[in-house]
Amino acid sequence: MPTLPVLSGQETVRVFETLGWKVARQQGSHIVLIKVGHAATLSIPNHREVAKGTLRSLIRSAGLTVDEFAAALNTRHHRP
Repeated sequence: MPTLPVLSGQETVRVFETLGWKVARQQGSHIVLIKVGHAATLSIPNHREVAKGTLRSLIRSAGLTVDEFAAALNTRHHRP
């Protein structure tokens, strides 16, 4: 299982956006994401660093594995 890097809230949102999630609203210090056909919403803390446990929980809620999230992160970082 790959280790998760330290990501900010904004970086986390961008990775989920590459996976089809859309920003629904900003609610206080959190960014709420939705995805058509998905019952769950993701509430991402808009902090400088998202805790690894929080990130793992968000990945699970999105119905993803850590490997799938890491692949999306790597794809995002290698785009021209």
